[in-house]
Amino acid sequence: MAAAAAGAAGTGAGAGAVAAPARGVRAWLRSAFRFATDRNDFRRNLLVNLGLFAAGVWVARNLTDIDLMAPQPVP
Repeated sequence: MAAAAAGAAGTGAGAGAVAAPARGVRAWLRSAFRFATDRNDFRRNLLVNLGLFAAGVWVARNLTDIDLMAPQPVP
């Protein structure tokens, strides 16, 4: 467990997140941005990419019934 904590301490965002919990919306946004843009952590990047892929699949599945070429109703 100590080896995992020592390995996570050098990843940038992980070191700050372990020390103290984030407070406020601004700190949450900053930590989310650092989580998404940390280039040194493969697992985080994989998780972010899978989340974006899942969101894209959800949008594609739920918006397929919209016909953008159909004429709009006249008020």
